[in-house]
Amino acid sequence: MSRPPEFLTLSDAAARAVAGPGSRHTALIEDAFKVLVETPGGGVSLSGDTRARSLAKRAIATLAAQADAGGEVSEADVRVAIGQSRSGETGPVAPGSPRRGAVSPKTATQAQYMEMLGRHDLVFGLGPAGTGKTFLAVAHGAGMLMRGEIDRLIVTRPAVEAGEKLGFLPGDLTEKVDPYMAPVWESLIQIMGGEQLRKRREKGEIEVAPIAFMRGRTLAHAFIIVDEAQNTSRLQMKMVLTRMGEGSRMAVTGDPSQIDLVNAADSGLAHAVAILEGVEGVAVTRFTAADVVRHPMVARIVKAYDEDAAKRGR
Repeated sequence: MSRPPEFLTLSDAAARAVAGPGSRHTALIEDAFKVLVETPGGGVSLSGDTRARSLAKRAIATLAAQADAGGEVSEADVRVAIGQSRSGETGPVAPGSPRRGAVSPKTATQAQYMEMLGRHDLVFGLGPAGTGKTFLAVAHGAGMLMRGEIDRLIVTRPAVEAGEKLGFLPGDLTEKVDPYMAPVWESLIQIMGGEQLRKRREKGEIEVAPIAFMRGRTLAHAFIIVDEAQNTSRLQMKMVLTRMGEGSRMAVTGDPSQIDLVNAADSGLAHAVAILEGVEGVAVTRFTAADVVRHPMVARIVKAYDEDAAKRGR
């Protein structure tokens, strides 16, 4: 005997968010839980067995709360809500406006990471690509800058990805550096907007530069982000960590499994975490493939590589 559909009353904004463009969000929910989701108006109708409907309801409630709080609901949010429903995890709700500057965690680990960024002087964010470790650090630092809590936001990363030295690249300093810093600029534009970024960069309030340009400086009243830190040497890591001055905080992000150095054993990230974890004022957040909020294929790729590394004993 088939069960009658269950109707969930939602606000118009929540119902639209749950449905998604072209009903793509409901299609994801249907595929994940083997239910039928319909949006007749005023809410959603759920058909399926009791457990499937319960899981689908939990995911829909998360998305509806996010939409009612003013947050934009993307496909990534839907996939995260589905994963949280399956695991029984309670996910954070995005507060405020969906416009620029409204950045919120999408997984429990991201929420923990953002809490640590607000409480500790030095925070390490470790994990695979797509987990938001750099973007959330940039968002946190940009928020501090816009609230006047710091004077400068400084983002630095080693320029080793292409195996080139900056001195041999064409152009002035900005032209040499910007290709390496493109992901950071993209994050800043998304968070602050291009015009706000341009003005603050011209005033010297935002600086993005290779680690080599940090040597010999004391960075006071700043939020410093060391990105792609797995590609720093031990000496570079010690140098940049000791740049912190009065009123400064630092976030160090990287993926210890993606080292591009000639000698991987020289990577300063794992070494720094090993000797600093547990030191007063230092916190470490470890992300996994479950925290990937990019295209779902990224999470599957990360998981496959992790399993391969485990088989090889790396």
